Amino acid sequence: MPPSYPPTFPATSAAHQQPPPPPQLSSSRRRPRVDSHSDPDTSDNTRTAANNSLGKRPRGEYTFSPSAQLPAPHQQHPFQTTMSAKAQGKRPEVIDLTQNSSPSRSFNSSIGGGGRPGGISGLQPHLGPRKLVIKNLRPTTSTQKAGADEYYSRTRADLDNALAAIFAGRPTGQPMERLYRGVEDLCRNGEAESLYNRLKERCDRWLTSDDGIGQLRKEVTANSTHLNEIEVTAAVMQVYQRWNARMLNVRKVYSYLDRSYLLLQSTIGKEDKGRQGVNDMGISLFRKAVFGPRSATKALPLGLMVLKGMITLVMQDRDPEQEHAMGGVDKVQLLKDSVTMLKVFGVYGKFFEPWFLEHSHAFYEEFAEQQSESCGLRDYIKHIDALLKQEEHRCDFYGFDSTTKRQLLRDAHQVLITNYSEKLLDSGSVAKLLEAEDVPSMKALYQLLKLSGLQNKLKEPWDSYIRKTGSAIVSDKARGDEMVIRLLELRRSLYIMIRDAFDQDEVYSYGLRESFGSFMNDSKSTSAWGTGTSKVGEMIAKYIDMLLRGGLKTLPKSLLSDNKDKANAERSGLAATGDEDSELDTQLGHALELFKFIDGKDTFEAFYKKDLGRRLLMGRSASQDAERSMITKLKGECGANFTHNLEQMFKDQELSKDEMASYKTWLAGTGKSTKGGVDLSVKVLSHAAWPTYNDVKVTLPKEVVEQTTSFETYYQAKHTGRKLTWKHNLAHCVIKARFDRGPKELLLSAQQGSVLMLFNDVPDDTPLSYSQISQATSLTGAELDRTLQSLACGKSRVLSKAPKGRDVSPTDTFTVNRGFTDPKFRVKINQIQLKETKEENKETHEKVARDRQLETQAAIVRIMKSRKTMGHAQLVAEVINQTKARGAVDPGEIKANIEKLIDKDYIEREEGNYVYLA
Repeated sequence: MPPSYPPTFPATSAAHQQPPPPPQLSSSRRRPRVDSHSDPDTSDNTRTAANNSLGKRPRGEYTFSPSAQLPAPHQQHPFQTTMSAKAQGKRPEVIDLTQNSSPSRSFNSSIGGGGRPGGISGLQPHLGPRKLVIKNLRPTTSTQKAGADEYYSRTRADLDNALAAIFAGRPTGQPMERLYRGVEDLCRNGEAESLYNRLKERCDRWLTSDDGIGQLRKEVTANSTHLNEIEVTAAVMQVYQRWNARMLNVRKVYSYLDRSYLLLQSTIGKEDKGRQGVNDMGISLFRKAVFGPRSATKALPLGLMVLKGMITLVMQDRDPEQEHAMGGVDKVQLLKDSVTMLKVFGVYGKFFEPWFLEHSHAFYEEFAEQQSESCGLRDYIKHIDALLKQEEHRCDFYGFDSTTKRQLLRDAHQVLITNYSEKLLDSGSVAKLLEAEDVPSMKALYQLLKLSGLQNKLKEPWDSYIRKTGSAIVSDKARGDEMVIRLLELRRSLYIMIRDAFDQDEVYSYGLRESFGSFMNDSKSTSAWGTGTSKVGEMIAKYIDMLLRGGLKTLPKSLLSDNKDKANAERSGLAATGDEDSELDTQLGHALELFKFIDGKDTFEAFYKKDLGRRLLMGRSASQDAERSMITKLKGECGANFTHNLEQMFKDQELSKDEMASYKTWLAGTGKSTKGGVDLSVKVLSHAAWPTYNDVKVTLPKEVVEQTTSFETYYQAKHTGRKLTWKHNLAHCVIKARFDRGPKELLLSAQQGSVLMLFNDVPDDTPLSYSQISQATSLTGAELDRTLQSLACGKSRVLSKAPKGRDVSPTDTFTVNRGFTDPKFRVKINQIQLKETKEENKETHEKVARDRQLETQAAIVRIMKSRKTMGHAQLVAEVINQTKARGAVDPGEIKANIEKLIDKDYIEREEGNYVYLA
């Protein structure tokens, strides 16, 4: 009776080897009969083996080899204890496969004597497969064999029908599990190779049929020029997706073949040798049908159409005006799936990548040429930057290989940036971006140049713009008062450009410092002022004076620190720039940065000392801490010698306070009280430390004269041998005045106070003429004009002038303006006292020039005293080196000073050299 299921056959351990048919186990559960012609002990072992083959619990050892000989009873080990078969069956099974014994060596199959089967041979694969031989099994009958053949035939037919149904997209007629078991049975029956060949043939037949890509391949071969590449690509992708779905079910059915037979036979990477897995076979067949075999150097026509379609999809994706859908086809998804398909087929780097890079190169050249001709630098940077970002995003989005992305971007950088570097580095175009403070465009330009390693070449147009713009600011006489503010605004904009656009690149920071130092000391720029000394140093000193008098309210908002500066200050451990004192200190530091660039530091020193004296004497400093902080900064920059006199000025201020306290005590001790309601305060200054001020003759009111005479008597009695020189033009006073709309306190200079006090001695509304005021106060000329103009023509008009006008003439008359009003109780009218006249400015520059001549002569004498003999060129170079810290000296001036020293017999000429005379 044929079995209802396939009989179980013993499998061999060597593939493709057909051993002699071994005895088969019957499907009956009856224990097989075992002959007892061998050693009596082997009967139990044989029975145990038979029982084990039927799933029985093992009893004893049953390992046999065809080449092994059973030992005779008398060859047993003398110490081996004989056991009954029943006792042996209860012992645990121990098999040693590691013993290297000859296969012909006899062994003892019993387990007595030491507990180790000493005659069992070790594991020796070179001797061929081992098999279990069970003797006297019931042989297979012809009926059983016929039933097995019928089963295998039916299984083959079921698999063929299942394949046809899978490829047709219909359900299989048999359950997937039964089909899987059928594949397993055929493989166990030794039909794995024929099963694989038939599967491959059926897959290839369907793939090349009209249901697959056969019809599409014919149409492409017939008229490829009239077909749409994108439509062909979409059609191939649809077939590929159907193919993947079909092969998924095929892999499920043929899983056993894939895991047992093909896994051992596959040789990955060798298409026509060995056996591939089912999945690899499906990939290989589809690749061969579309692109050709792996060894092909050129794709088939259908594959070329697919590649053209993908290139067209990429080019359309680069055009923002193109639609992303065509006839129900999603172009974006189609391109992504196509790239994945090429990677699966292994033809991405072979066919697609070179072609894609070639077309991209042509696209970049056309794009760059078009944008260069039609756009300026700003738009060109914008378009190129956007294109590069899109290209990088496209490579990531569509899944291009990293090698493709790297080569693509490198080629784009070469074509779009390097080949058009002249346009990107054009000085005029870059200057327009810098002038407009276009940080985004400059940042994009810097990043583009950095991609090609050209970022340092931007330094040349950067330096050119700074020198050109700075020179124009320095030489602009019409806006001289705004010079330092404009320079700081320029520096501020450039600093923001370095911070936000150039990633704090030190190359551009160095270029900024170098360029500022160049144009600020350029004689061509400063010669427009005709001062002979550094005009920039003078204006920096006046800017610092403005800051220390008025504070931050005098600055434009463009110079104040922004949020990024405040964050950087907090991170660096400095005080928050939101604090007004800290912000003022920051702005003073910026001004000091400009001071570092100038060579004429002696000019700065002269004007700074003069302005500092005015601020201290008139009490107009916004912050004493800021004053001392500035002195500290200058000391750190120029040394203690530079700030020695400045520090002495502050000491004189403190000593004057002590002197006045002593005078008040002396005055109270003498019984003298303050007469006329005058509260005198005197500041005694050392002549050497303070700047020189012009003497202005002025007749003070008699009440003030009495107080000054009293102080002078006290001072000369206390300090014998000292002489006081009164500087009334630097004095200021507070006068209480009564107007019709209420009393006011007027803060005036000594000259203004002397003029107003004259009206106390005349009847109300009685005018005083210009000549009368001049005769009473001893003021004449421009000094009187300035004083009367500040009282009668300024913002606060406490006097009325007849006739009315902005200028003062000798024929004018003046009366008290009783209708004067001001929202403040204390009104400042002495602003004119802080302003510098043209004569004072000219005199200061001349004094600096005279001092520079003396310093130059002193440097020449020091050098010649140490060297004794020097040539002209060497001496000039050494003098410039020693005097450059104070100010730049022209070689012509050095030569003139050498001549003066020759006339004074300090040095003499001898054979073309200069010789020092002791």
